[in-house]
Amino acid sequence: MDTVSMPLRISDLLARPDLRLSVTYDVPPPLLARTIEAATVSDLLVPGKWLQGGELLMTIGLLLPMEPSACRAYVRDVAEGGAACLALGLGHGLPYQQAPEPLVTAAEEAGLPLLTVPDEVPFIAVTKAVFDARADEQRAVLHRAFATQRRLTAAAAGDGLRPMLAEWTAATGVGAAVLDPLGRLLAAGRPEPHPPLERAHDLIERVAARGLRGSASGTIGGQQWEVQPLGARRLRGLLLLTGRPDDAARSVVPGLVSLLSLELERRHLRDEPERRRRSALLSDLLAEEAPTPARARDLLRSAGLTSERVRGVVVEPAAGAPGTADTAAAAHASDVPDTPDAAAAAAAAAAQEMAADLALAMPGGLVRVTDAGAGGAAGGLIEAVVGEDLDVRDVLARFAPGAPAGIGPAIAPEAVRVSLRQAAGLLAVSRAGGEPAEARQSQASRLLLDLADRRTLQGYADTVLGPLDLADNGEELIATLAAWLETGGAWDATSRRLGVHRHTVRNRLDKAMDLTGRRLDDPDDRFDLWLAARIRRGGAPRSTPPGR
Repeated sequence: MDTVSMPLRISDLLARPDLRLSVTYDVPPPLLARTIEAATVSDLLVPGKWLQGGELLMTIGLLLPMEPSACRAYVRDVAEGGAACLALGLGHGLPYQQAPEPLVTAAEEAGLPLLTVPDEVPFIAVTKAVFDARADEQRAVLHRAFATQRRLTAAAAGDGLRPMLAEWTAATGVGAAVLDPLGRLLAAGRPEPHPPLERAHDLIERVAARGLRGSASGTIGGQQWEVQPLGARRLRGLLLLTGRPDDAARSVVPGLVSLLSLELERRHLRDEPERRRRSALLSDLLAEEAPTPARARDLLRSAGLTSERVRGVVVEPAAGAPGTADTAAAAHASDVPDTPDAAAAAAAAAAQEMAADLALAMPGGLVRVTDAGAGGAAGGLIEAVVGEDLDVRDVLARFAPGAPAGIGPAIAPEAVRVSLRQAAGLLAVSRAGGEPAEARQSQASRLLLDLADRRTLQGYADTVLGPLDLADNGEELIATLAAWLETGGAWDATSRRLGVHRHTVRNRLDKAMDLTGRRLDDPDDRFDLWLAARIRRGGAPRSTPPGR
């Protein structure tokens, strides 16, 4: 840093020729290196309880006992009170003209430096010297803080996070890194590898879960770690400090947090075109009633989503949830009129902000906000398509806490509209239950199949599908029926799965209904057919029973 000011030590006072202080015994150098925080005068026999630590305690020994045991008790009390050293005033008209041997012995035994102050140096001169030195130290700290802040401000005018982090580390010696809200490294102040983030995983998770509401610090592996949230109104990232900042550096931390938050907000605005592009990709996918598997997979791959199976997620930004309409409106209460239009605008803005957070956390970033009022949500619903392996509940708990959400079943990319439709249908369940609702009907069916007697189940399937077994192309009819039911009644998806024309699918299903006497537009018939087909397949279903 620009200016270095060392704390005031006992050795510094001894080096002052105007004070003419002396030691009474051969004090070891580590004891003379003790820091002096303040100077005070007391002739109490038990002064320890009045000390705060680091003091130079001066006394003329007016009540000082000469018995060795009493001297040891006095010195022990001073040392336990936290005093850095003891100074005895000597002179004509004072109790002592030289340090008494019992006191010197007791001080040496206790490891407490004992100084003497000559007659011609008043205690107030020593006190002023201590406080002048402390004032110089504070001025130096302030100067260093200003210098560091100037360097950070100049770096902020550059491009990106790293220049600011590099200036901080060069000025303070404290390591710094910026992480995204998921704890992934964005930039670091040192070119060499940063200490493994896994060490601070719990600390990072604790702060990320609280948003902008607090920081955390701790000692991990003998090193001081500190995590600060970054962002203006929403969590945009995390600042990770490794090392123990001194007083000057500590005073600059709020400024560093502000500058980094501004940079992350700028990044957020710069990323808006890319978010719009991905939102448009999702809209293109959903606009096609029956996209081919190749077309659907190409759209997903262009966004970086390569999962073989995907699921739809629908979120309703909840009023009063963190970062949603009520919170946004409260944040702008001073400059936004209290009108229906203003409330709707705030709700829409909150929905867009939540969608941006979810896009960051969901691989592929395929997230969009529907038109305001859709599904009854003032700011619109948030729709997303994610890979089957993503822990959606964890993402929602982090970025959409308290918001009703539906999670559709995993499905082939070309049929993702079905998963989104089911997810939207679960919003009412989520509102009532207070947590995200997931399409888990297949688990109930699995439970039925696992608990029921196998012969009973086979008898049920034979009863329903028996007429098809007797047909010449019975296996073909059953396979077509099962595929149609599993794709949610999608004719094109069924024809692509079977590799036949959609008219062939329709002809087969018409024949199957004629043979069984069932109707595909009857929910009970569809469920019976679906369950019988699953029993014939020998396992629980992978998708939601159609029509139920």
